[in-house]
Amino acid sequence: MASYSVNKVILIGNLTRDPELRYTAKGIPVCSFSIATSRNWTTPDGESREDTEFHNVVAWAKLAEICGNLLHKGRKVYASGRLQTRDWQPEDGVKRYKTEIVIDEMIALGANTGGQTTEGGKPEESKPEKPSPDKDEEKEQKNKTEENSKPGNEVINPDDIPF
Repeated sequence: MASYSVNKVILIGNLTRDPELRYTAKGIPVCSFSIATSRNWTTPDGESREDTEFHNVVAWAKLAEICGNLLHKGRKVYASGRLQTRDWQPEDGVKRYKTEIVIDEMIALGANTGGQTTEGGKPEESKPEKPSPDKDEEKEQKNKTEENSKPGNEVINPDDIPF
């Protein structure tokens, strides 16, 4: 029997530095930046406190290029992805570890103060690209959707009704 687990991270915070866009030896774009998130709470004595956490974030491929071009220090951003820990051993012989959030979705939030504007004040969103279906597939999907949404003479079994 398979066991299930979840590795999902969702953040909304501000960039602490400008993104660093680089390319691997094979020419694959990779962008790294840091997001700060804060949590507020009140102590039992009634004192307000704030704690800020800094998260290392990495984006790959087309999303990396979008992040590198669109984001800047201070920009509020929504990012979701997974945790990944890398390890390496430099010349000093001490094994090092770094935990990062590898994102697969990013939405730039709030006003863009970096000189770029968003259309109609809408947030700028980036998701992994999916291959676009050809026109015949689009028509077929539309027809299936229309067929499924038309009221029919379908017989409903009372046992299928959940109440």
